[in-house]
Amino acid sequence: MNDNLEKLIEEANQYLKTLSRFQKSAFYVENTEQQPILKENSESKAAESDLKNKPINISSNGKKSEIEEDLFGNVTVKREDWEFSESIDELNSMICNCQKCPLGKTRTNFVFGVGNPNADIVLIGEAPGADEDAQGEPFVGRAGQLLNKILEATGFKREEVFICNILKCRPPGNRNPMPDEIEKCRPYLEKQLKLINPKLILLLGRVAAESLLKTKEPLAKLRGKVHDYKGWKVMVTFHPAALLRNPNWKRPTWEDMKQFKSIYEKLIGKD
Repeated sequence: MNDNLEKLIEEANQYLKTLSRFQKSAFYVENTEQQPILKENSESKAAESDLKNKPINISSNGKKSEIEEDLFGNVTVKREDWEFSESIDELNSMICNCQKCPLGKTRTNFVFGVGNPNADIVLIGEAPGADEDAQGEPFVGRAGQLLNKILEATGFKREEVFICNILKCRPPGNRNPMPDEIEKCRPYLEKQLKLINPKLILLLGRVAAESLLKTKEPLAKLRGKVHDYKGWKVMVTFHPAALLRNPNWKRPTWEDMKQFKSIYEKLIGKD
């Protein structure tokens, strides 16, 4: 047997020894003059089938994350620990240090959301502004004060609803959220909605509507309709900050809110 063939067989043996750490099966190479033979028994085939792409659980901080481990021990996490949270407070504590996008490095505070964890109504804005970033609470500036008045005029109290944003962190300079920022934050918002399970969602402004509903329809065509987002009923109106810039939009916003209240009362059987 020439030296190259012997070297090749030796390298194959070393590879199979390494592989056996994951397989625990009987791989071996016969060193014969006639032909190198690679054998594997039926048990090793079954072990490979069971291991490859088989979901398993690992424990982390008392939670269980679903992972997949391939033939060579490479692990892919399919579910993160925060996805198993069972309350709004628990979710907040598990994601408040998020660094999945660059906004995590520029924010002052993570703005999770505020309000009733069992609310019938969830209001969703675009992203935190300077005041929200400073205080860690959504809608606390001038736009927030106007939102409170709108809620009161419609018959709701701020503490009765849940208020949050598409993004949990302020974009620098109050720029619009980037698509990748929206998609990285979307799972957090969806988990919030699953935990709260509201009867009705109100999207505040064009950016919030486009981001959640994944549409390019103008605000004028989205208002006055009940949309569906993964089984939740959704309505759209102007962002309070837009009303501060253009008071002429206060009247159509009031019409939106009256319709919103009417639909809500039908949902709870109060019409």
